[in-house]
Amino acid sequence: MQLPESQVAVLEAASADEATSVDALARTTDLPPETVTGAAFELAEEGLVAIEERVDETISLTDEGTTYADEGLPEVRLYEAALEAGADDDPVSMGQVIGASGLEGPQVDIALSNYARKGYGSIDSGEITADPDADPGADAEANALETLSDTDDAPVDTVDVDAETLEQLDRRGLLERTESTVREVTLSELGVTELMAGIETAETIGQVTPDLLTSGEWEDVEFAEYNVEADAERVEGGRVHILRQTAERVKDVLVGMGFQEMEGPHVDADFWINDCLFMPQDHPARTHWDRFALEHPTHIDDLPDDLVERVERAHREGVGDDGEGYRSPWDEEFARALALRGHTTSLSARYLAGHEIGEIEPPARYFSVEKVYRNDTLDPTHLLEFFQIEGWVMAEDLSVRDLMGTFEEFYAQFGITDIEFKPHYNPYTEPSFELFGTHPTTGELVEIGNSGIFREEMLEPLGVECDVMAWGLALERLLMLMYGFEDIRDIHGTLCDLELLRETEVTY
Repeated sequence: MQLPESQVAVLEAASADEATSVDALARTTDLPPETVTGAAFELAEEGLVAIEERVDETISLTDEGTTYADEGLPEVRLYEAALEAGADDDPVSMGQVIGASGLEGPQVDIALSNYARKGYGSIDSGEITADPDADPGADAEANALETLSDTDDAPVDTVDVDAETLEQLDRRGLLERTESTVREVTLSELGVTELMAGIETAETIGQVTPDLLTSGEWEDVEFAEYNVEADAERVEGGRVHILRQTAERVKDVLVGMGFQEMEGPHVDADFWINDCLFMPQDHPARTHWDRFALEHPTHIDDLPDDLVERVERAHREGVGDDGEGYRSPWDEEFARALALRGHTTSLSARYLAGHEIGEIEPPARYFSVEKVYRNDTLDPTHLLEFFQIEGWVMAEDLSVRDLMGTFEEFYAQFGITDIEFKPHYNPYTEPSFELFGTHPTTGELVEIGNSGIFREEMLEPLGVECDVMAWGLALERLLMLMYGFEDIRDIHGTLCDLELLRETEVTY
């Protein structure tokens, strides 16, 4: 019997008495593991060997997990800092505790998102409390990190950590699971018989070379057979995030509905973010608890003087014969303060004022799908940064009916036809209403946006003399209605599920 050299080597190294792994055969034959695997499958097809497979799973800490094993989990460090600050007696400023904890960047978000979940205390309105009875020493995740820090690529069934805790560490990206297929080879009776009878090495060619082609020798040589069904290494390439894919689809839909896209700064003056929207300067949403102010630079230098004057007059005195304004102080220095925008309506103000691309004549339709930033408490439907679908239509004699019809047409493009509306109050629109959609998994109503007709007190200072209907919709909430996600942290942020992102496809 004649066989290729690699198959002969594997057949002679295999045993009929016990299974031998591919790696062991590779060491014995001095062949690459992939060559041994291919030869083994070819021998199995001839009935000369038997192959058994199993999947082994090992776990190890990621770099982030190793860091937390050494320094402590962010939520534990936050709790210890809160105790030190006396938060077990009275609420303490969250900023003070975070500063004392030494947490920075993403670790702050991670600490805040896990603090209440683990019963360490509560966070409300920018203040933090600590439960004096909480016991960080009993934190299952912290203890698991300490246990796993002494192991490297340990088999799952040998680790003294419960499955639920391992799953939570995996979701947090602190744990890395590695699955490997182990193949073991055993000689069959036929294989033993053929070995005893004697096997010759056949000369085979593994690949076509230029010399073989030019010399014509390829016609006379014997080529090795390839098993195209053999397992190959899985390579995870990069791909566009599902959130970005959905954002691009939203843009396509709005452009198809006749809208043009707006662009503008993520950092802007409070004047454009709030004052131009007829938001009073003492509104709760304009405090440092709800916005991210800039430390350097702190204020914008250039604002259009005539527009500043008109906006200030609207705030102080109102617009029209019946307007009263807010009758409250208005400070230009406060209006010049820089912050991360809390909504993309700041872009609408810039465009409507003619500040961005010049004066816009009705009818006109504009939109943006960009990030906004709010100092919210993290939960399944709120993040510190998210995407807002901003839009407005400028035309004569617009009504709520036009606005509702626009929403029904827009959401129908995504298979959502059960939109509900609820009256609402906004300082810059009248009438105003919120939008709700039914979650496909839980059946609960989910708020998906806010809208209305811009008030005269906003439009008149901007120089707009006709109706403008506008809205701000949440891209992440749209994604929840489309695919049934119950927690937006699964798709956006430090706790997102990478497998879910790889497997979910945006459909058109």
